[in-house]
Amino acid sequence: MKGSEDMEEFRRSYSRLCKESGSEPQEAVLQQLHQLPRGRLDLATQSLTVDTCRALGKLLQNQTLLTELVLSDCMLSEEGTTLLLQGLCANTVIRFLDLKGNNLRAAGAEALGKLLRQNQSIQSLTLEWNNLGTWEDAFATFCGGLAANSTLQQLDLRNNQISHKGAEELALALKGNATLQQLDLRWNNVGLLGGRALVNCLPSNRTLWRLDLAGNNVPSDVLRAVGTGARGCLLLSLEQGMKPFDRGLSTMGGGSSGLWTEQAMEHNQDRHTAFQETQTRTHLLSKEVQYLQEEKSKQFLDLMETIDKQREEMARSSQASAARVGQLQEALKERHSIINALKAKLQMTEAALALSEQKSQDLGELLATAEQERLSLSQREEKERRLEQQEAAERESKLLRDLSAANEKNLLLRNQVDELERKLKSQQEELFLTRQELTNTSAELKIRVVQAEERLDMEKRRARQNMEDSEKLRFKEVEHMTRHLEESERAMQERLQRLEALRLSLEEELSRVKAAALSERGQAEEELIKARNQARLEEQQHLAHLEEKLRLLAQARDEAQGTCLQQKQTVAEAQARASQLSLQVEGQRRRIEELQQELSNKDQEKVAEVTRVRVELQEQMGRLRAELTAQETLREKVAALERQLKVIASDHREALLDKESENASLREKLRLKEAEIARIRDEEAQRASFLQNAVLAYVQGSPLRSLSPPK
Repeated sequence: MKGSEDMEEFRRSYSRLCKESGSEPQEAVLQQLHQLPRGRLDLATQSLTVDTCRALGKLLQNQTLLTELVLSDCMLSEEGTTLLLQGLCANTVIRFLDLKGNNLRAAGAEALGKLLRQNQSIQSLTLEWNNLGTWEDAFATFCGGLAANSTLQQLDLRNNQISHKGAEELALALKGNATLQQLDLRWNNVGLLGGRALVNCLPSNRTLWRLDLAGNNVPSDVLRAVGTGARGCLLLSLEQGMKPFDRGLSTMGGGSSGLWTEQAMEHNQDRHTAFQETQTRTHLLSKEVQYLQEEKSKQFLDLMETIDKQREEMARSSQASAARVGQLQEALKERHSIINALKAKLQMTEAALALSEQKSQDLGELLATAEQERLSLSQREEKERRLEQQEAAERESKLLRDLSAANEKNLLLRNQVDELERKLKSQQEELFLTRQELTNTSAELKIRVVQAEERLDMEKRRARQNMEDSEKLRFKEVEHMTRHLEESERAMQERLQRLEALRLSLEEELSRVKAAALSERGQAEEELIKARNQARLEEQQHLAHLEEKLRLLAQARDEAQGTCLQQKQTVAEAQARASQLSLQVEGQRRRIEELQQELSNKDQEKVAEVTRVRVELQEQMGRLRAELTAQETLREKVAALERQLKVIASDHREALLDKESENASLREKLRLKEAEIARIRDEEAQRASFLQNAVLAYVQGSPLRSLSPPK
């Protein structure tokens, strides 16, 4: 009664802990708790959730009812395994723990190492069909816990992907362990190095008496070394299968007959007296052996029936799962085709968007370079204008200084009137020639200015025509884009190319106009420089002549006073000519400024057109971004569907793995049963040989031997 009350309390505690964690208790676990045999909790092949593992870990910390815990093929997650093993660390009652077929990995190996360090009650631990050896650091932690453990006697590590490094860690653990008696390492990847490490650790271990290494690619010499190096009663089971029972019986019979012949040769004198007694005893032994064989055959038949039933159930479940997997694969293929179509469309739109962004960036860079060139040209022209103003001011000051010196010298030139008159006439002729040249140059400049204006007008008309054409093209492209959404990208690219060509042609024409204006300006400046140089040369020659005349006509000062007024008039005319030249230069400068203003207006028009195009591109980019967001939402939906498909596929894969693990476990159980039957047969044969030896010993020590006559 007390045990049933404790189990009921255990079930209630499990339900309460599950509800506290916000989840419902698993019905399969509750059913197993209702059907719980005394001292054993079997949850094999039950898929335990994390909340169930947390609740069981808390319950197993202080429970005193269970001595055996079976959790094989429970599809434990790493978090659930960690929670369960944390609860078992404080348990002091459980002796047998089975964690077979749970695909334990790094976190599970570390949790098992902690369990072996802290738990002081577990004597048998089954870890078959896991992946503890895949992560070397975690397996080293597990081996460290094994070395520190002082209660474990039996450890099953079959099919755990243990490499030679893992075998070396196990060898180090066996050197420090003093309680382990049986270690099963079959079907791993120990190899030559791992086998040698195990050979080297055997002399240091005094408790291990059974070590299984079948299916590890270990050489035969290392296996012999393992077989001969163990102390005590170490058994090395390395055969891939057991021999048939009939062959074992025949071998046993041959051995027993050999022993019987040897005893007969030694005790020939007692043969007749002991023959009847041995015959009766062998008859009894044969009956006993026959009875045992019948019992074992019945057990074997029952086991085969259960295996057949399980195979039928597995076949039905595998067929159902195969049909469902086929349906899911067809659905997955359809989803993949839809996803591929969406991905292709998304890639096309992304490529178009990237191309449009690149074009807009190129246009922005070209605009920035044009703006920088315009600023540099304006700064250069401003510097040239300032230099010209400074030169004009210096020239005017120099002329003023020269005029003052000439006035002072003219007071001394009164006696040279005739010669000065001739010089004045020659100067008047030269001034007339220079005036004609100036008029010619001004006419040529006017003609060039008119030509430049005509070119500018032509360029303006051409630019307006191009702008109108571009506007018409743009309206047509907008209408075409509204009609056909898929062809809008190609139309936009063509339009960008046309605009790029138009921009390039406008820039080339602008550069040609600038070059023409600069060349005309250079020619005008060269002509001005030539006129200035000629005037300077004339002034220098005139001054030289005046100095010479001053030296020659020092005595004619009185005669030159009459001509001083005429000289002043000529100087005034020269000043008037200089002022006219300065006025013409100012007119040319104003014309250049007007041309620069027209160029700046044209640049502004071009900037306005570019900004308008940029605004349109931004609008199109906004629409493309909206389409991109819609496609991203579709992509998220596709990703969600893919995740769902992956979850479904993983569930089916895990179910298939569970079925395969169940098949493997059933095969292993069948093999273990066959091995147990063979072992029982061997024990019965040994028992028969022992009885035969006892009979012979009894015959030798009986008083009949003393009464028998000597030979």
